[in-house]
Amino acid sequence: MAPTKYADRTIPKISLHDFETRIDEVTKELIHAAETDGFFSLINHGISLSEIETMFDTSASFFSLPDSVKSTVPFSHLNAGWEKNAQIRPSTGQPDQKESYQMQFGSNMNGMWLPESTLPGFKSTSLEFMRKAQEVSEKLMICFARGLGFEDDYFIKAHDISRPESQTVLRLLHYFEVDKSIPVPEGYYRAGAHVDWDFITLLFQRAGQSGLEICPGREASTSFGLGDVWTKVEPRPREIVCNIGDLLMSWSDDRFKSTFHRVKTPSDPEVDYFGPRYSMAFFNQPCTDAEIQGPRKKYPMVTGKEFTQAAMNRNFAALKAKKAELEGVKAEASVAVS
Repeated sequence: MAPTKYADRTIPKISLHDFETRIDEVTKELIHAAETDGFFSLINHGISLSEIETMFDTSASFFSLPDSVKSTVPFSHLNAGWEKNAQIRPSTGQPDQKESYQMQFGSNMNGMWLPESTLPGFKSTSLEFMRKAQEVSEKLMICFARGLGFEDDYFIKAHDISRPESQTVLRLLHYFEVDKSIPVPEGYYRAGAHVDWDFITLLFQRAGQSGLEICPGREASTSFGLGDVWTKVEPRPREIVCNIGDLLMSWSDDRFKSTFHRVKTPSDPEVDYFGPRYSMAFFNQPCTDAEIQGPRKKYPMVTGKEFTQAAMNRNFAALKAKKAELEGVKAEASVAVS
């Protein structure tokens, strides 16, 4: 396997302070970042470091529970619940080495919360944090709407978390510790290269727990092409790392770029982080009945439900192709040995 190629890229840093009076300035910076990098970080966003750390502690309290308890709220077709070593990326054909728990605002969470007696305060703390993340997201949505010539509340209405059709998700993530004293097993991936399907992702990371890497270069939201030059994105206290998802790329007629990213499998004890890694991803998903079409109408109009299904279908097709490729490699190796 060829070694990874790396390049330094400047990740735009955008401040949301005094948003109401600086909205034109923020919009200009945000649109530029969306058109070029597809990734940027937010500062002065209104969520304090103590609030972020409290939510990380809340997340750790969930993952510290026995699997037998977590499995009582298993991942469902409604995109909520707990999973472990279950997500397989088309880029690798192998499961990510992590566990996650996904939460939503509405009825999709019926039966998906652990009892209050098991995790006191977990539900209320999580929902409060999710509401704060939504407030940040809505500021970005106003800017994106202005950049595309829509009304200010255009994207906010399409992602209304008060409606039963809401699909927005907060995903708590726990990547398992890797033993640095032994070689990393073949096919071990913390998180294989992928793009997000959503409108925009807000990623919260803990300082010192590195591993996130990005690879820009896609030209169309319907393509799965992956480049080969990566850039490390180091976590910083208080900063929220954001990336454009395929939904916004399509909604902008491919003007804004959805970027491949991954969580690196540690390999070098001198520079890589081998310990347990925690992150939180707030995925802004459209309401199922939201009508999605860019201003230039490059793609046919679809609903939020239809867009998500189409993205899943592309993912499954790419995964099927990757598995066939891996089987072909195994067959060739078997013939060579015999």
